[in-house]
Amino acid sequence: MRFDTKRVVITGGTGGIGQTVVELFAREGAQVMFSDHSEEDCSEYCDNLRARDMQTRYLAGDLRQKKFCEALIAEAVTQFGGIDILINNAGIIPRGTIIETTDDMWFSALDVNLTAVFFLCRAAIPHMQQAGAGAIVNTSSTWGIYPGPGHVAYCTSKAAVAALTKNLGRDHAGDGIRINAVCPNEVNTPMLRSGFQRRGIDPDNAIAELGKTVPLGHVAEPEEIADVIAFLASEEARYVCGTTIEVSGAKPVYG
Repeated sequence: MRFDTKRVVITGGTGGIGQTVVELFAREGAQVMFSDHSEEDCSEYCDNLRARDMQTRYLAGDLRQKKFCEALIAEAVTQFGGIDILINNAGIIPRGTIIETTDDMWFSALDVNLTAVFFLCRAAIPHMQQAGAGAIVNTSSTWGIYPGPGHVAYCTSKAAVAALTKNLGRDHAGDGIRINAVCPNEVNTPMLRSGFQRRGIDPDNAIAELGKTVPLGHVAEPEEIADVIAFLASEEARYVCGTTIEVSGAKPVYG
């Protein structure tokens, strides 16, 4: 029970990695508040968790809105009496070169992947400062560290998350707040599979072929990313601060 009594906020809670993270923290004793954009999806998932004796709460809304980001943190503080851990997991993957990237694709990537992280951290950090401790784990990407082709908005937003994480980690280490980022490569989630489907490619075959390009032999499963997120949020990582952790199975973005 690494997170017994810990008060945790997790964004993107109904997604592939998000569900795994929510369940991991809930199983290990945390009080969990998760968010996603669909009220129906959040409600259905929360009922599913409670049927399995995992007592979680949710707040559905649009992370592109500053008011919702601030309300999510405020609701967690109201419900739990504070916040110990923030997991900025939500993200979108617009695909395209700069010529193919519309204004909406560009601003949506920045709003969801980066600006929401800024708003949520800015709202949560004062509560952690008051408590004298806290942990924040942001989701960047290996494609933010080593930008790949045809994803200009995504790569730019995730590179900025990595930089923001390092900056905040250094600024707030003295407050007892550890801020780090996890940087996955491809992960076997509905988001990855939908990209193949949109291109008319069978997702199962595509995932199997992708696995052959990974030195460890398979595309990451959500649990393999969630375990690293949990490590960074736990006392086991008490001396890890202001860094980015690549979780790639040794697969480079190129080659």
